[in-house]
Amino acid sequence: MNRENKRKTFERGYYKTHACNDTFTCKVCGRLCTPENAGSGHRNHCPNCLSSLHVDIEPGDRASDCGGIMEPISVWVRKGGEWAVIHRCKRCGALSSNRVMADDNPMKLMSIAMKPLCEPPFPLERIEEMTALMGGSGALK
Repeated sequence: MNRENKRKTFERGYYKTHACNDTFTCKVCGRLCTPENAGSGHRNHCPNCLSSLHVDIEPGDRASDCGGIMEPISVWVRKGGEWAVIHRCKRCGALSSNRVMADDNPMKLMSIAMKPLCEPPFPLERIEEMTALMGGSGALK
């Protein structure tokens, strides 16, 4: 069932209080995504590539007309230690946060989490010089 038909079938905010048991095919990697094994009835991203679609303005409202691909750009830890993925829409740039599901790809999650350390915004060769400029000794021990 496509988004337009869902919007006509269910009243506004339906998905905030009701689990979505629909399966969908990921628009990025082509994997069939099911809510089983997710740890929640609210599956909203692909467990393989972690991509999503921009369908909500507020979580569960299905009110967005954008429909762009939401790419995973970062992870963060919520209060209580729960991880969440930050998505950015490739079409309009909107940001959203979605909790990590039990069956999400752990290697993809870790690669997203480690990206700032693997690709720092400065050359690692200059870290000694930069530390000295900040008043440190600059020695790497």
